[in-house]
Amino acid sequence: MSALPAPSPDLPDRTAPGLLRADVWRADALAAPRAQTLSSGDTALDAQLPGGGWPVGALTELLQAPGVHNEWRLLLPALASSGSGPVVLVAPPYLPFAPALQAQGLQAQRLLWLGAPDSQGTAALWLSEQALRCAAVDAVLAWLPQVRPEQLRRLQWAAAEHHKLLFVLRPSAAQTQASPAVLRLLLDLDDGAALSLHILKRRGPPLDGPLHLAARPAALLRVLASAKPAPAAESAPSLQATPTQSTSAHIAVLQPRRAAP
Repeated sequence: MSALPAPSPDLPDRTAPGLLRADVWRADALAAPRAQTLSSGDTALDAQLPGGGWPVGALTELLQAPGVHNEWRLLLPALASSGSGPVVLVAPPYLPFAPALQAQGLQAQRLLWLGAPDSQGTAALWLSEQALRCAAVDAVLAWLPQVRPEQLRRLQWAAAEHHKLLFVLRPSAAQTQASPAVLRLLLDLDDGAALSLHILKRRGPPLDGPLHLAARPAALLRVLASAKPAPAAESAPSLQATPTQSTSAHIAVLQPRRAAP
């Protein structure tokens, strides 16, 4: 068998970074956006997300330990700026406290809560897919603790076909399972002071460590700062708080779901 001819020295090296086509992704760099993205509202996080934000028309998977719920802290800025249509919540473990969300930019009338009574998640999957197919909907958040990869793939197709924001929330134990999500994040609190994000999957190189975001959004911090009592005058005697006195404001974003009558 004759040897292949050597490439001509006059031909350019098509593997050079500057000569690759715009739609070719190099695995050592963040992929260019193939569709629209929506800013997360955090500059540090946007810098690590392909396209500079949450993908629209694709599945983003958020994983958390049981009993941990940091999804509103992470997603609220993007949901508030996603449009004016409904933000559909499918089978959330808690009802959102609408006044607190509205104070941070998400209009209460946009929230649409859909309950799913079955424990296997079949109804929640069906509701999620139908919500993605609704033209008026801007975003879907689905809490699906028990879901198979092929079921997630159906939601991915529906989000892509109808160009919707889709966030699926699952327990942290699911990180060892296969997923068609284009973006997977593991959420945790770092000493209660910062939100720790591990990017488990993205179209780009892996991160060496987690990202650390402020535990409370800037809008909430401003509300808390404005609610602090004014400092006492130097001539006035100091007051010591008793267990029944409140020295700081607290705004709960989530409330436990009430039992059905």
